[in-house]
Amino acid sequence: MFISYATAQITGKVQDEYGPVQGALVSVMGADDTVETGDEGQFSIPGKVGDRLRVINPITLNEKFFDVKKLNMGVIKLSEKEINLEVVVGFGTQKKENLTGAVSTVDAKALEDRPVSNVVQALQGAVTGMNFSINNAGGELGNSPSFNIRGVGSIGNTSSAPLVLIDGMPGNFAMLNPQDIESISVLKDAAASSIYGSRAAFGVILVKTKSAKQGKITVTFNTNYRLSSPLLVPDMLDSETFATYWNEAGANSGTGVKFKPEILEKIKKYKRGELPANEATEWNPDRSEWFKYTGSWANVNWFKEFYREWTPATESNISVSGGTEKFSFYLSGNWLNQEGLMRYNNDTYDRKGFVGKFSAEIAPWLRVNYKSDFTRIDNESALYQDPLFFHNIARRWPTLPVYDPNGHYINGNEIAHLLAGRSKNQTDQLQQQLGFLLTPLKGWNTHIDLNYKLTNDLWEGYALPVVWYDNMNKEQYASLGVRGYNAPGETGIGRSTGKSQYINPNIYSDYSFTLNKVHNFKAMAGFQSELMKYLGFSASRKEFYTTDVISINTTFGDKPQVGDILYSWATAGFFGRLNYDLDGRYLVEVNLRYDGSSRYKRDLRWNFYTSASLGWNVAREPFWEKLGGFASKISTFKPRFSYGQLGNQNLRDNYYPYYSLLPVGASNGNWLLNGERPNTAGVPGLISGLLSWEKVATTNYGLDINMFKNKFGLVFDYFVRKTKDMVGPGETMPATLGTAVPKYNNTDMESKGFELSLSWNDRLKNGFGYGAKLNLTDSKQIITNYPNDLYALNKYYNGEVLNNIWGYTTIGIAKTQAEMDEHLAKVDQNRLGSQWGAGDIMYADLNGDGKIDGGANTLKDHGDLSIIGNSTPRYNFGLNLYADYKGFDISIFLQGTAKRDLLVNSTYFKGANEGMWQSAAFKQHLDYFRPADTDSPFGPNVDAYYPRPLFQKGGKNFQNQTRWLQDASYMRIKNMQIGYTLPKHFSQKLGISRLRVYISGENIATFTKMSKIFDPETTGGGWGNGKLYPLSKVISTGINLTF
Repeated sequence: MFISYATAQITGKVQDEYGPVQGALVSVMGADDTVETGDEGQFSIPGKVGDRLRVINPITLNEKFFDVKKLNMGVIKLSEKEINLEVVVGFGTQKKENLTGAVSTVDAKALEDRPVSNVVQALQGAVTGMNFSINNAGGELGNSPSFNIRGVGSIGNTSSAPLVLIDGMPGNFAMLNPQDIESISVLKDAAASSIYGSRAAFGVILVKTKSAKQGKITVTFNTNYRLSSPLLVPDMLDSETFATYWNEAGANSGTGVKFKPEILEKIKKYKRGELPANEATEWNPDRSEWFKYTGSWANVNWFKEFYREWTPATESNISVSGGTEKFSFYLSGNWLNQEGLMRYNNDTYDRKGFVGKFSAEIAPWLRVNYKSDFTRIDNESALYQDPLFFHNIARRWPTLPVYDPNGHYINGNEIAHLLAGRSKNQTDQLQQQLGFLLTPLKGWNTHIDLNYKLTNDLWEGYALPVVWYDNMNKEQYASLGVRGYNAPGETGIGRSTGKSQYINPNIYSDYSFTLNKVHNFKAMAGFQSELMKYLGFSASRKEFYTTDVISINTTFGDKPQVGDILYSWATAGFFGRLNYDLDGRYLVEVNLRYDGSSRYKRDLRWNFYTSASLGWNVAREPFWEKLGGFASKISTFKPRFSYGQLGNQNLRDNYYPYYSLLPVGASNGNWLLNGERPNTAGVPGLISGLLSWEKVATTNYGLDINMFKNKFGLVFDYFVRKTKDMVGPGETMPATLGTAVPKYNNTDMESKGFELSLSWNDRLKNGFGYGAKLNLTDSKQIITNYPNDLYALNKYYNGEVLNNIWGYTTIGIAKTQAEMDEHLAKVDQNRLGSQWGAGDIMYADLNGDGKIDGGANTLKDHGDLSIIGNSTPRYNFGLNLYADYKGFDISIFLQGTAKRDLLVNSTYFKGANEGMWQSAAFKQHLDYFRPADTDSPFGPNVDAYYPRPLFQKGGKNFQNQTRWLQDASYMRIKNMQIGYTLPKHFSQKLGISRLRVYISGENIATFTKMSKIFDPETTGGGWGNGKLYPLSKVISTGINLTF
């Protein structure tokens, strides 16, 4: 402890939610002295009233700031719920109580010990305004959920993703170690995000990582072990049930039974164990292959065969920090090794990372900050682990064996395909950040930052022969290879590399001052620019002459296919911000931004954008205290208003839209020249000379309330966001034009929604602490302008609510032929299909014209179609419940969507109603129509959910309609965690500052009315709904140590 003999001393006690905090670092801003708190949290440090005190938590290393209003400050709370928490905003921080924009925050504690490999997975439900969706890669290792802020921002040819900044530099959550995070701020309205300009039109996510801290050296070590299991896979029918179901579908469709009686008898005997386990098929001499499908009698659940029941993962983190006022540092290392669910040619994910942060005071007016960050990710899987594989799983009948009688994998069951090749991805990212902080005068700070990022990506994919064996154990090649290597026995290799360089210099200066003790001003101005360059190269060649060395040099096929890609873009912007508050009561913020982008023509590159926000903290008015009663319980009552406009330059796929580019191809001509396919060149596309910025204007109304000594908190925001001049399609032109029509700024959309956050936290006199936080978000989007004069329903149209579902209205399933005949006497359904009978769908004639159709498929003439639902997730929520007592803690995090409609049209849903080789059969499909006089072994089922199964002809019953509309709302126990922290007096005897052990679970349980074939979060798929890698249920246990 440093001892000072100054006469004026600031005194107090530091406490957190667990009681007194020993070892917290207390300092006065601008002074040299730093003291540590004693065993009761007490401190004394030279200072005076009006100073600003900084307190660093010795466990979390979070820092808090407090205004010294009297020398004896009493108890200082380090709780994250404190109203004077400093919130990270654009190019700086602000007191939470002085915020006027729409900003949500997440601290490190909310992410602590979650068994996730990507930060995004832990943010779901934790932030109001953020919406998440899982793409067609599903739960694959390394896949990150997509996310937006306040819903879809653009339907044009631009991205509506928010800007993610990690320590001030654009970053990728996948490359970030969750344990390095200190806080996350989400800037949602234009007033909050406009300072970042053209890349921030749809919000900004600011991630602040743990930094160099002064004080004694602290070492933190965390490690955990995880087990993952498939969260949901369809429940396949056993072979006997499957064969019976398949036979009935064949009989209904007129194609005959599929399994002959003698095969059915073998299926039954095999199930009973009366036939050898390794003899579930026999040789077919007519086709020179093993009998499969209708000629085999195995009993295999292919989902269980392909997916492992439990897979391991380990993660470890270590960090070291410490230093003095003159020099401090933070070092951290992270390693994650994870195995995937695939049983054959197992997929793996490995991430290693190192971060070093250093801060040095060169002079009283100059501080230098430096950060170096390196991350490597290796992700490997079978080359065949692609959308086609997930499509094929359910198409593999349970009667198909895993092995032939000789013990080899049988042809056609996907296992040999999975083993025939490997896909390897490696990403290296190096980030360097150098910053100078100049403070020539009190209140005046100048920041000079230079950010550099180098990313190298390497992909390698090689294919081996897909092999099976005949009855003589002779090697044979499958008729189809894997992933582009389609010929029997075809092999090959492809490699691609990509190198991107990002350079981002920033310079900005801010000055703060106070007039007459109540007029507080802060002005900032600066310049920012970005330059990104990308160079990619790819090469491939077929036919290995040896697979001992996997290389293009060991191939001998036709000449290699070689290509490259290169592009660059740049932005620049001048910005300014002015903050004013009158004694914390009246709050004003104005932002200015002048932006330029290389993606537009020179005379359209620059634009000027502004935003402003207002706030009034009514509870700080003198009259508020006089109100007494309930008003005296309210410490914050702050209505807010903001309006601003930003430009969006994030075109999805065109870095040079103002150039007429010549499409060229190598050796891709459709004719031969001297025995070889020649290179080609096509007609350049037309360009729009007026293509320019999308414009995004947001109006926000907000209210912040804190009461009962900040135990209760409420944050409410209502917003209207108008996206104008979106890049939409050009006019339809005749095919004789010979080239693509350019896009134009011709589309508008409006988003409306609200966000609500409610929180409560308290600690009883006996030490029992508890709390809850509810986040609720909703928004919808309306198309206000789109080039669709006919209002065709297969395009966007003016007035459309985004993601509306059009469909027919279902009367029901006809229970008898007479009921169907009576219906058809009134309504003609032949436009949808023919041969209608008992067990088929009866559709409602909404427009009364005596026939079922979609009319002209326009808004004016849509026949019997109507809007039957909307697939936008509505009322997304997260609820966090937690409690602690005498070192024990428990938390439960619930997340979900309260309203969503969904139509699922894949073969996973329809059962035996596609072609026989495309259909699937799950237990849910057994709830199909069977007449009262059926001879089916399943018995009658006239009140069934599904219509009668019909191979090839079932499409007539699966038109988009109300019967198949799914209630895709759900609630999931996203995380549950139980932990124990060793009392401090015990841990100190062991020579450690803190020890916590815990067990944590992810995706514990799901509550939904949706069909149990599907997980409500993974309803996509490259080949149809549900055909993708499943999410995982994760159980983990770990230990956290601080020395």
